Amino acid sequence: MSDAIDSPKDRLLDAALDHVPFDGWSQATFDAAVAEAGVDPVVANSLFPRGAIDLALHFHARGDSLMLKRLEEEDLRALKFRDRIAAAVRYRLEAVSDKEAVRRGTALFALPMYAADGAKAIWGTADAIWNALGDTSEDVNWYTKRATLSGVYSATVLYWIGDTSEGHARTWAFLDRRIENVMQIEKLKAQVNNSPVLSRLAAGPNWLLSHVKAPPKMPRMDLPGSWTRPRE
Repeated sequence: MSDAIDSPKDRLLDAALDHVPFDGWSQATFDAAVAEAGVDPVVANSLFPRGAIDLALHFHARGDSLMLKRLEEEDLRALKFRDRIAAAVRYRLEAVSDKEAVRRGTALFALPMYAADGAKAIWGTADAIWNALGDTSEDVNWYTKRATLSGVYSATVLYWIGDTSEGHARTWAFLDRRIENVMQIEKLKAQVNNSPVLSRLAAGPNWLLSHVKAPPKMPRMDLPGSWTRPRE
């Protein structure tokens, strides 16, 4: 577990995980976590204003952090780029020890009222992977890369939830197939751009897309003279 295991957020989350298989990401789970974690209810509600909803999002964010930590520790330079992406997705899933918590979270964020939260969380995972792998795109590719990986990740999670094969071998094979499908799309795009006829037909859309820019990067806040948010 992370060094922040003793933080109120993580104490609440770890206590909640014992109840999620029975009560889901619900108010009952949140109340039980508050009681068992020894966190003042006022503090708990300030950390997670929406209760179990925000707790589930913290569960997802902690998985992202564990994935990024493993990516820093592993040397992937010898792998093809597509294999680096597959490794990152695999690390993300392997960062989760409680599959039932993921299953319950998937059901929660499938509800219309929380669908935007779920989509934002998945986009954040895809963004974290691309940033960790050194993506420098500043045009429409910034969006398409993350949108495509979000789809691959979502599909793989759903497959992984129901996978009972040894070592999740079927899931990793499924992931490889999904990434191969993406690579085929990229090859098709290259063929269109290299075709004299098709490239002229795509000139208008490509001109419009060339004006799409990636969102500005937030400045680092850990540099001298920068304001740093106090630790919780």
